[in-house]
Amino acid sequence: MDRRNFVRIGMAAGAFTSVAGTAAAVAPKARPRAESDILDLGVREQSAAMAAGSISSLVLVQRYLARIAAVDKAGPRLNAVIETNPEALKIAQERDRERAAGQLRGPLHGIPVLLKDNIATGDRMCTSAGSLALDGVRASRDAFVVARLRAAGAVIIGKTNLSEWANMRSTHSVSGWSGRGGQTKNPYALDRNPSGSSSGSGAAIAASLATLAVGTETDGSIVSPASSCGVVGLKPTLGLVSRSGIIPIAHSQDTAGPMTRSVADAALMLAAMTGVDEDDAVTKDSRGKIGDYAAALRSDGLRGKRIGVARNFFGGSTAIDAIVDKELKLLQAQGAILVDVELPNTDKYGETEMTVLLHEFAPDLQAWLSAYAPHAPVKNMADVIAFNEKQAAREMPYFGQEHLIAAGGKPGLDAAYRKALANNLRYTREEGIDKVLREERLDALVAPTGGVAWLTDYINGDHYGMSFSSPAAVAGYPHITVPAGHVRGLPVGLSFVGTAYSEATLIGMAYAYEQASRRRRAPTFPATVNVKV
Repeated sequence: MDRRNFVRIGMAAGAFTSVAGTAAAVAPKARPRAESDILDLGVREQSAAMAAGSISSLVLVQRYLARIAAVDKAGPRLNAVIETNPEALKIAQERDRERAAGQLRGPLHGIPVLLKDNIATGDRMCTSAGSLALDGVRASRDAFVVARLRAAGAVIIGKTNLSEWANMRSTHSVSGWSGRGGQTKNPYALDRNPSGSSSGSGAAIAASLATLAVGTETDGSIVSPASSCGVVGLKPTLGLVSRSGIIPIAHSQDTAGPMTRSVADAALMLAAMTGVDEDDAVTKDSRGKIGDYAAALRSDGLRGKRIGVARNFFGGSTAIDAIVDKELKLLQAQGAILVDVELPNTDKYGETEMTVLLHEFAPDLQAWLSAYAPHAPVKNMADVIAFNEKQAAREMPYFGQEHLIAAGGKPGLDAAYRKALANNLRYTREEGIDKVLREERLDALVAPTGGVAWLTDYINGDHYGMSFSSPAAVAGYPHITVPAGHVRGLPVGLSFVGTAYSEATLIGMAYAYEQASRRRRAPTFPATVNVKV
């Protein structure tokens, strides 16, 4: 069974704070938008416009805040943004002053970014993982990745909703729902789910509520909502991006990554996010392995590449398989050499992955609370469980907290945990991804990212189908998904997976495919796709 059918990783989000007020003060009425509107454009185009003086970072931020008010909190009411940054306009003005003085910080200078609400910011915004237990709690300092983005000139304009506790709360959870943030909707059909747990980040970027967004993934939480919401999602190698300051599930799999409307934006954003963090030992392994991701953006990135088509990750949907098989011909037309393969041993780590996550969750969460929110009313997993029981009417109206209870009952990183972790790494790395890449002399693997968005269902919970997320997630290897087409208007993603620190290679292939295919279409926010409207 796909591990996400059991755990459905995702991070919950927080309450909407000051979005409508801030945006209304900036632009009371949202105006109609042309297809070429600058809010739909990417980093390079927006940067060029700022360099030419045709727009400023301040105006760009103002317009995104107005769009959040018009689309997220009114109109379709996506409910993707949980909170806006009350200091966003001030920061944008400072970036404009720096630009006028010739003090550019990098490609992201003045570019608006949204963060998933499990990523600590040492500012006036909350960091809650969507839980009411952390409602109003401000982190004591920025997560390392946030500090990197600020240093690169990005303007953090707000935080996005997510599946509460990164979807590690219940065995019957609904992705995109949190006690603090409510339910996020899919922009391609409002009655459908954006998938978890970076649901708000995926929906927000699809709807052009910011230029860039940061998601986090333990297993599927970047690539699944990216695929379901028709955007690019990049889950990096474990340790390429620091985990410091991110509310955890499991240190052996957690990572942040870009969620964007283009591969180019993901590459530029990833470059800004990487770096060795003295507070996260695993990042030291990335020394000398960080690629030139901007240079990888070549239209001939598929030429001569041997790519394994992981056929044991097809079969979940005949409609999706037909789309992906058509796209495989496009890969070949761009010079790729395709080899049908079976990714081995995928049935040998489903249960042990959950063992690892449950053993790591409680101690990792307690460490985060101590380091980033020592003033929070909850100090550990037991406190969170007790809070939810007392606030059951608000926190558990649809589903329970089975995973929290299970994690709270684990003895920590004991012998059973170490055995499970060793098993997972063995069968996903040397006897999994690395084995097939080596034996078939492959540069990467491709497969459908997952199924199309399912109807949001508070009775039965999520309806995950086949997914390609677990092998790379459990191995800690990179995975990028790119829009590949649509089934009755619902997006489908094509995934590229490689070995550790192969991001530059994957970006090159994904970019070449994206430029040749151009499958992404902006959402139109229909109420449903079940009937003709």
